[in-house]
Amino acid sequence: MDTALLNIDLHCHSTVSDGQLLPADVARRAHDNGVDVWALTDHDEVGGQAEAGRTAREVGMRFITGVEISVTWAGQTVHIVGLNFDPADAVLNDGLRATRAGRGERARRMGERLAALGIPGAYEGALTFVGNPELISRTHFARYLVAAGYCSNVQTVFDKYLHDGGPGHEPMQWATLEQAVSWIRGAGGRAVVAHPGRYKYTPTQFYALFDEFIQLGGEGVEVVTGSHSPEDARKYAGEARRYGLLASRGSDFHSERDSRVDLGMLPMLPPDLRPVWHDWL
Repeated sequence: MDTALLNIDLHCHSTVSDGQLLPADVARRAHDNGVDVWALTDHDEVGGQAEAGRTAREVGMRFITGVEISVTWAGQTVHIVGLNFDPADAVLNDGLRATRAGRGERARRMGERLAALGIPGAYEGALTFVGNPELISRTHFARYLVAAGYCSNVQTVFDKYLHDGGPGHEPMQWATLEQAVSWIRGAGGRAVVAHPGRYKYTPTQFYALFDEFIQLGGEGVEVVTGSHSPEDARKYAGEARRYGLLASRGSDFHSERDSRVDLGMLPMLPPDLRPVWHDWL
């Protein structure tokens, strides 16, 4: 099948993690926006896959299973997207469960940090935005701070308080890169570095990250994604060519209000790149 003209979106979130729409509603929005092939990639959780896949098929979209795994690498958080795997795989599910386990205590400590900065009740406020308490995250805190009038938008909250190393951020030891890639591959899937333009690494560190990722069996990188500028997309298209990585495309949609790009509303991949879905469709 010639996939060059298909609208493919392989990165977004539902209420199962830190999105604001139910999996079925994300599927319908993707379809309404003209998406042909779609993946739901909730953080560290595959609990929405059955509903997402069922609804996608009902509306006539091709569904690809997905997850976004939190990884600690060189002292920072990196996200690895897994695509087209068996969501019932026991090892993958055990690994995701272990990765989720520390989020509750971390959230309480973040609430204490924010209280010390003059923002009381942030933990309790964040909980009101949570669909799945196991997956309370910085995004939920950010939504509360916007709703409470401390900042004008979610990105400002991250810039001011919740970025890695920020005054309200509580570090977390996530999965290792080796674990994330092995879980995805063991479940029959393909591992992709998510939105590399967001990571604050030196060029030397980026080379080391990609080298290790490839050695472990990682295969792809997001080139066109919601948080990438056109310059970022050109840069990581170049990195895909340099390393021989497959290219992926995904909006990273969370909600109409929070997201920079809606489902399906991204530029196409450069035509010379080999897409991550090249042998799936």
